[in-house]
Amino acid sequence: MSAAGACILAPAGPELTAQEREFFADAAPWGFILFARNVETPEQLRRLTHDLREAVGREAPVLIDQEGGRVARLGPPHWRAWLPPLEQVERAVGAGAPERAARGMWLRYRLIANELRAVGIDANCAPIADIAEGTTHPFLKNRCYGTDLETVVRMARASAQGLLAGGVLPVLKHIPGHGRAAVDSHRDVPLVGASAADLSGRDFAAFRALADLPMAMTAHVVYEAIDPGAVATCSPRMITLIRTEIGFGNLLMSDDISMRALAGPLEARCHLALAAGCDLVLHCNGDAGEMRVVAAASGRLSADGQRRAEAALAARRAPEAVDISALEAELSELLGGQRDI
Repeated sequence: MSAAGACILAPAGPELTAQEREFFADAAPWGFILFARNVETPEQLRRLTHDLREAVGREAPVLIDQEGGRVARLGPPHWRAWLPPLEQVERAVGAGAPERAARGMWLRYRLIANELRAVGIDANCAPIADIAEGTTHPFLKNRCYGTDLETVVRMARASAQGLLAGGVLPVLKHIPGHGRAAVDSHRDVPLVGASAADLSGRDFAAFRALADLPMAMTAHVVYEAIDPGAVATCSPRMITLIRTEIGFGNLLMSDDISMRALAGPLEARCHLALAAGCDLVLHCNGDAGEMRVVAAASGRLSADGQRRAEAALAARRAPEAVDISALEAELSELLGGQRDI
């Protein structure tokens, strides 16, 4: 079988059009990602995930950003509402707080995994290992899991394990660390001026401790002490650092290639990200013309990318049997009876 396309693409709406079906069959993206515009009801979403996989003729991974809190593509009335991650972690105070907070994050993402698998979604863009700083931009701040290295690693590990136990692949983000960025990379280029030593001992260390996870998403951030000329996604120096100093040897995808932190035409962005060492290019807005450019520019997975992609998919497993009601009750108790968990 030929390698899949070195891209992850997104449909435009809640139903796959005939034109999209034909395009996806030809482009053969490695996977798909869904957004709120693609979501109406559980029944509709099951049809969509089925149709996406049918279009490419294989069990392609279907991703989503379901962190819970502000970044949640699924929500009431069909799915649970969630506290922001940082707020949930901070609710665990008193004796045994770290253990209870970690258990709460495992429960959170085990329940999220159950909701995702029920509609055919089997990869989630979480956990976040960015460390919240005083200057962290509000677009990211309360999505983080803590303000210190130990807490962030512990909560991220528990979150990833909850997803994996529920049959959902975790996507670690935003490697090698977005927490020091004071601007939103959706809108501008974040410049981080910390020294290489400070970055290695704090930001990068969080990802080093989680480098065994099957997938990760890059940060569109410029680390001036290491490569002042390019965001990490498009920087061979930074991707080499991710592979060597951080030790992440698994499947590496870009953040959305259409974000404003990146300059130049889409074709050039794709070429730069792949040449730097990303395995996959992510494109999110569902624009048909842009997707054609991205698919053509990305080509097929490299031999190394194919190997890493197969290893990631091998980490997908059937969910472990659990009593969902019991898990809900346990999490509610940990959060002091909070209604929105």
